[in-house]
Amino acid sequence: MAKRDYYEVLGVPKNASDDDIKKAYRKLAMKFHPDRNQGDGAKQAEEKFKEAKEAYEMLSDAQKRAAYDQYGHAGVDPSMGRGGPGAEGFGGFAEAFGDIFGDIFGGGGRRGGGQQVYRGSDLSYAMEITLEEAAAGKDSQIRIPSWDTCDTCHGTGAKPGTSAKTCSTCNGAGAVHMRQGFFSIQQTCPHCQGNGKVIPDPCPSCNGAGKIKRQKTLEVKIPAGINEGMRIRSAGNGEPGTNGGPPGDLYIEIRIKKHDIFERDGDDLHCSVPVGMTTAALGGAIEVPTLGSKAEINLPEGTQHGKTFRLRGKGVKGLRSS
Repeated sequence: MAKRDYYEVLGVPKNASDDDIKKAYRKLAMKFHPDRNQGDGAKQAEEKFKEAKEAYEMLSDAQKRAAYDQYGHAGVDPSMGRGGPGAEGFGGFAEAFGDIFGDIFGGGGRRGGGQQVYRGSDLSYAMEITLEEAAAGKDSQIRIPSWDTCDTCHGTGAKPGTSAKTCSTCNGAGAVHMRQGFFSIQQTCPHCQGNGKVIPDPCPSCNGAGKIKRQKTLEVKIPAGINEGMRIRSAGNGEPGTNGGPPGDLYIEIRIKKHDIFERDGDDLHCSVPVGMTTAALGGAIEVPTLGSKAEINLPEGTQHGKTFRLRGKGVKGLRSS
């Protein structure tokens, strides 16, 4: 079956910029990635994913794109009569693939010196508050893990008097290349785990990590109107990155304690109020609890059991109106 035009595959014009091509591939990759498509339609999604990947490999490389623009598929496919990229032609694919999917799925990138750079993992923290606190908002403090530079090795990870050595497996690159036919696949070095260096004598205080785990106090502002299950993001307060990578984030998930009187439904509050038979039959004023002071309503004659009355503005002020 004839291959589709690469520009058509990505849905971009022939004069598309590199950024436009990357954005188009990112969109298709997220849509058709095998991890996101299981069961029925998985095979078709996989083919779409491979097609988009091939198109991006070619159009993201200036030389390959120029050859494709001039000769079409024959300019980049060695099986169609031209030289094409050859055994080294796909060397840039691993970096392009890592760059795209590092952004989408949280993987690592690369930084100067060849070392693998990884963003730190996100952390979760469950905070339990009362319904009154959720409605009014509050300033709170929590204790979270913090990583400080090791005082013994000053962050090197090596035992005092020693130093880290360049990894002999990857020669300090942090990655190794494996050939599979025409493809050259780049993988994290299994010896140094992408660091580019190894520590023969680890620091006894931090076990070679270069950092010590401690606890720190974090100020948290709970906005008025927050609800069960909502999360507050504290940027940069997750686990530290690797080799200079950025730290992850902290997500504070709200849990609201069960209330003795009220049940919350969105921004509405529900409660049951006992009423004497005489008042229900003849009507009269009764007091109703609210989150603030008590309110008073007048029952009409013949009020039936289970009748619902609404008090405007006596629920929870929503986040959007705060």
